Amino acid sequence: MLEDPTIYVINKMSEVLSELRVEVERYNIFEDKNAIATLPSTLKGVDGVILATTVEWFGIGGYMQQFLDMCWLYADKQELSHVYMLPVVMATTYGERDAELSLVKAWETLGGIPITGLVAYVENLDEFEKNESYRRIIEKKTETLYRTIHQKTESLPTSNLAVKTSILKTRTIELTPQESEQLSKFVSDETYVKQQKEDIEELSAMFKQMLWTGEEEENSPDVNEEEAIEDVRLSRDKVESPASDRYISAFESHFHPETDFSASYAIIITDEDRILHVEAIGDKFKAFYAATEEADVTLRTTTRSLDDIIQGKNTFQRGFMAGEISVKGKIKTLRMLDVIFPFQ
Repeated sequence: MLEDPTIYVINKMSEVLSELRVEVERYNIFEDKNAIATLPSTLKGVDGVILATTVEWFGIGGYMQQFLDMCWLYADKQELSHVYMLPVVMATTYGERDAELSLVKAWETLGGIPITGLVAYVENLDEFEKNESYRRIIEKKTETLYRTIHQKTESLPTSNLAVKTSILKTRTIELTPQESEQLSKFVSDETYVKQQKEDIEELSAMFKQMLWTGEEEENSPDVNEEEAIEDVRLSRDKVESPASDRYISAFESHFHPETDFSASYAIIITDEDRILHVEAIGDKFKAFYAATEEADVTLRTTTRSLDDIIQGKNTFQRGFMAGEISVKGKIKTLRMLDVIFPFQ
């Protein structure tokens, strides 16, 4: 920022645009570096954008490159196709033309409309600011930008757009602009990203535990016929009993409290259109039915899957991994459900 010629140029251009009654909104990427992923959403509904950078060593700055990357991933390409872009590149070393070309090529690949930029090599900032000829050039360039956007000047097609259409792909999963914008907010949320990493670690540990348990089950003896018949009889008796008594009683009888652990679970039973709430607060237990889904962990399953769990044929973790149970909440809290209610 110290003695940055780009800031002087941007300030002058903002003054001219304000005099022309143009609404100008400025974003300093170096200040919003933690939210760069959400900046492409600010391009919605704009007529033009000025991308300004200073070449201090080699090429455009890292923050500007990140912003262009986020535009490629999350920006609404249909919106960008109508947005004019004027590059402003001031250099304190060699390379202002190359940097301008990089911005122009990037914007063309994104589908936008680039305008001839404002570039300069600035050796002495004081002399540059005091030069009236330079000031008039900046003002004229700003007026040209205004006229180009106001007249909706068209440009000839370029090969960059053809390459984007036929070769370059943004992602393997096509997302709507709304989904892309929501995803960009998640990416910029450090807390969310940290939680996702923790969930991945929990899932990895869960997979290892499942593989180890699976080997044990393969080596275990088969259940004899009499035990199987008894299981069927018990299962039939439980199905015939009221659902509320069966599930609440099962959780209550298998409750094993954990020290310093508290959590609430909302189990949505889809085929019965009811929500079973299970709360464990230290050594205290509570189970009831309610219409709300608010809980630390929300599970969505069927009576069949839930019956298999309370009969010890399955666990909540295995049901989740097999796709029989969908979960919203922390994976670690879900794993504790099998610990405090060991139906097996």
